[in-house]
Amino acid sequence: MTDEPPRVATATREIASDASTVFELIADPARQPLWDGNDNLASARPGQRVHGVGDVFETVLTHDGALRVNHVVEFAEGRLIAWRPSEPGAEPPGHLWRWELEPLDAHRTRVTHTYDWTSLTDRARLRRARATTPDTLRASLDRLAELAQS
Repeated sequence: MTDEPPRVATATREIASDASTVFELIADPARQPLWDGNDNLASARPGQRVHGVGDVFETVLTHDGALRVNHVVEFAEGRLIAWRPSEPGAEPPGHLWRWELEPLDAHRTRVTHTYDWTSLTDRARLRRARATTPDTLRASLDRLAELAQS
């Protein structure tokens, strides 16, 4: 037996805001550092709003200032967005960030945030992947809710 944590971490929360407001906060990379509960994102340049699968956006990491290129692999406007990060010029090493939004009514949205590292091949990233838990995902959801509800 191993003490390896599950390779898919998920957290869900209801946010007292409409789905389009919540989705804009996620789909605009320049706004992602405002709600990042992992304290992983330092910045992203404006003008990179995601519009579909195949889009790419760049973010700068807090711990080392490194640039990440994020490849959008799932997208449904106002409902779903997922991306695979990589180093510039490299293939994504196999982890995925996903956001799913379910409008409950005009003023409430159920949001599910998932980090999936089942296909992660970069051993150097394993420690950080293991540290991404439902609690850290929930921290992002809580920050996102605070922004969306204000």
